[in-house]
Amino acid sequence: MDPIRTTKIALKRLLLDRQRLLEPPIETDSQVEGKAPGDGMRQCVLDVIRQLEAVQIDPVAAVRANQHLALAARIAGYEPEALNALLRDHEVFEYIANAACILPMEDYPIFEPIRQRMRQQTQASIESLQPVIGQVLERLDREGPLPAKSFDSEQRVHGYWDDANATAKTKASSLALHLLTDAAEIRIVGREGNQRLFHTALRSVPAELLRASERIDPAEALDAMLRKYFRAFGVFEPSDPRFGWQRLSAQERRHAAARHVEAGTIVPVAVEGLKQPYYILASDRERLSMHETEAALSEDRPIRFLPPLDNLLWSRKRLEELFDFTYRWEIYTPAVKRTYGYYAMPILDGDRLIGRMDPRLDTKKRHLSVQLLQLEAGTAYNDRLRTRMELALDAFARTHGAETVSVERYAIEDTD
Repeated sequence: MDPIRTTKIALKRLLLDRQRLLEPPIETDSQVEGKAPGDGMRQCVLDVIRQLEAVQIDPVAAVRANQHLALAARIAGYEPEALNALLRDHEVFEYIANAACILPMEDYPIFEPIRQRMRQQTQASIESLQPVIGQVLERLDREGPLPAKSFDSEQRVHGYWDDANATAKTKASSLALHLLTDAAEIRIVGREGNQRLFHTALRSVPAELLRASERIDPAEALDAMLRKYFRAFGVFEPSDPRFGWQRLSAQERRHAAARHVEAGTIVPVAVEGLKQPYYILASDRERLSMHETEAALSEDRPIRFLPPLDNLLWSRKRLEELFDFTYRWEIYTPAVKRTYGYYAMPILDGDRLIGRMDPRLDTKKRHLSVQLLQLEAGTAYNDRLRTRMELALDAFARTHGAETVSVERYAIEDTD
């Protein structure tokens, strides 16, 4: 079919709309009548995870972990305990999607082909790590959930993340937990500070979902996962190597897109100035049309700071083509070669990415220190933007437990 023709502004606003970043952060009452304190926030967090389809997990925390920062960018007054409660009560689960992600528990069955693949990949390593594997499983079955620190093996082995030529330093019990989690024999069911709580899948996944996982047809599951990817990305194209979250070849990705165009699931979209079309859900055609008016956004819109692995940033190509913004997470760049800082967070103002903010949180002093506040060329840092930026930094600090804020360095290229 011929592509729909639209503007870059309309397509990026559709993307922001689907990512829950176009409207102000959701306001929610932490107290719901007739329910325990915090239930309102907890339900809101679950609703947002379902809308986003997946939220990426990362342990690096210059302020808080990626999953908490991503949710806080969309929910006013976000409380991390709400996500921890959802994990404890088995309403969400952690597994591999875009990478390690938080996912709605009802999606557990469609990931069965991925679990089967991971079991095949880890089988030899799991067998070679006996009897430690059996001991971990037996103890979790008897006493779970348990934190990682409950398992302390004296045996040292090479983890798959270690240098094989170096002396073995990884505890056998630690490697066992990693392998069993990858194989979905056990899973993370909560967090206490930096400690992950583990339990067996058989004891923690709702029984009806385990039965559905056993019955699901692999082709049906993979197609459902592809559709989930479409919904998660909102605006996508098959050159993405993670297309469908299934390790498809370039030809398989193109064929999958063509098949779903023919089925009426997705439609191609052509944007002036871009060589290749993007795709959107067919059900979003009207939504796209609504954004084609290109009406000015409210001047009172809040400024947001997005973590390095936010859903909006999953495709660097899409970011450059639709937002004219180049982003690289510099965490693995040597310090002397960094331009913006190891945890630089893109700054979203309406439908524009206008710069980066590199924060550090001192939890003891309850102070947020911004190592660098950088604005892109063409961004006028006038009195109004300065005031809005200060309000946004103050709100960000308070949300994440700080009482004071300081900006150590500015990099503003255009103050006209």
